[in-house]
Amino acid sequence: MTAHGTNGASDPRASDDRSLRVLATGDLADLDISPADVIDVVEQAYRTLADGRSDNPRKLTVRAGDGHSVAYAMLARDGARDVVGVKTSYKHGLGEDRDRQHYYTTLTLYDDVTGLPVAMMDCGRIGALRTPAASALLARELAAPEARTALVIGTGTQGRLALPFLLTALPRLDRLMLYGTRPDGVRAVREQLRTYFPGRDAEVVEDLTGLDAAASDADLVVATAGPHTPAAVAADRLRPGALTVLVGHGLAPSTLHRADRVVATSAAQMRVTGTDMADAGGRLRAADAEFPEVLAGRAAGRTGAGQRIFAYNSGLVVTDIALGHRLAQLALAQGLGTRVPLWR
Repeated sequence: MTAHGTNGASDPRASDDRSLRVLATGDLADLDISPADVIDVVEQAYRTLADGRSDNPRKLTVRAGDGHSVAYAMLARDGARDVVGVKTSYKHGLGEDRDRQHYYTTLTLYDDVTGLPVAMMDCGRIGALRTPAASALLARELAAPEARTALVIGTGTQGRLALPFLLTALPRLDRLMLYGTRPDGVRAVREQLRTYFPGRDAEVVEDLTGLDAAASDADLVVATAGPHTPAAVAADRLRPGALTVLVGHGLAPSTLHRADRVVATSAAQMRVTGTDMADAGGRLRAADAEFPEVLAGRAAGRTGAGQRIFAYNSGLVVTDIALGHRLAQLALAQGLGTRVPLWR
């Protein structure tokens, strides 16, 4: 791994080292990186893609015929860091409860200047950081100027950092609400919020009736719940000017189809992974703009304060590559990981 790129660090590896450094979950768990730093890395990846200096082809998908598993393969090149990466994701037991599912995701990085491997990494923490960073950027760019109230639906991996990242990007938020069905998840979200923002807390929404009321009050709704959630906030519950960000589940298809404007991190990925938001006739509404182009100022995001905007956050592997490279820099500088002479 070389020191080029905006976040370059001194290279802890020998210049001719062709071995692969494997960074496990534990190697990455305690690396110190702030929400603001993560947001900066993800934003740079989006902007570089919009400028045509990065490549991010559509993901490949393989599903079992009976629906019990799904696998994805994603390849991209980050032009800001001159790094090529391949991400794979496999989930087994889609019809099971979360604690009975098997889920593995890895990222392998190569330095496109030296031609050497950088690392193979568990991608769990990368996704747990990248996704709320993307939601926070969507909120910063697309929320109404007077937005003050946020509602997060879901308390799993993607929900637990949603509020700290939203507050980092939108410090004007003064009312935070949270809906989840697992008490341990609710506790974890509130603990994470207090860790990053001592003194702040979220109002807990107790049931679906309360969720409808909370959605009606919210300027910003971020839905991160799993597929078994009972939550399905409908368009008629949203106030004028509301922004909805779909990460997982928790929104009804009407929030997409009745939105005044639709923005996707990737329109192609939305067509692949957003089919559960199709209307009764099986139609999936197309995106009006892609978010990297909005960030670059080449496409319109919000064009009116009263618009209800739907944002689809499917993630782009080029953002995983940028953030994974940054975490690999931090880990390798500390001598973490296991050296594997794979190509000997």
